[in-house]
Amino acid sequence: MPELLVPARSELILGGQKSGKSRRAESLAAAWLAQAPTHRAVLIATAQAHDAEMRARIARHQRERAERVPGLATLEPGPGLATAIDAAGGAETLRIVDCLTLWLTQQLMPVDPDARPPADPAQATAGLLPAIARCPGPIVLVGNEIGLGVVPLGRELRQAVDALGLLNQSVATACARVTLMVAGLPLTLKEVAAA
Repeated sequence: MPELLVPARSELILGGQKSGKSRRAESLAAAWLAQAPTHRAVLIATAQAHDAEMRARIARHQRERAERVPGLATLEPGPGLATAIDAAGGAETLRIVDCLTLWLTQQLMPVDPDARPPADPAQATAGLLPAIARCPGPIVLVGNEIGLGVVPLGRELRQAVDALGLLNQSVATACARVTLMVAGLPLTLKEVAAA
């Protein structure tokens, strides 16, 4: 098994749109499942279908994922990401959180702010780092690196970009491995040797 496909204790995978982030996470899950018959893998999917295009996109991703990694189960936690990480299984379960960007955006800019008001960035992310630290099995977190583009117009969008950048920094600090995906190629930014 290639070294890059050995799951770390925790890994943050960052990159732009269609950079190969999810494929890398799926490859890590497949490698984990192949290591032992007792291993499980769970995708904690954060996307929510609020329109027809997003419903179709989610359905397509589910079909394609099932073909690439047949043993990968899926959970849809809604806003309770830390709880979903805790409940996904034990030490034999690799968790993939895909993706932090959608999850945080949905917390900060809910589709129906009357039903659920926007969360404060610190409050929205408070439980995530402890959940990563106490996760009994490997965890792979996928997120977008969106801070490389132009400064967005509008106060709310700038605040969301800032919050995501701070979240990415915090999660990167908490993870044993950080990988940047560019054109389907992984670049290891951080690698802490297993103890």
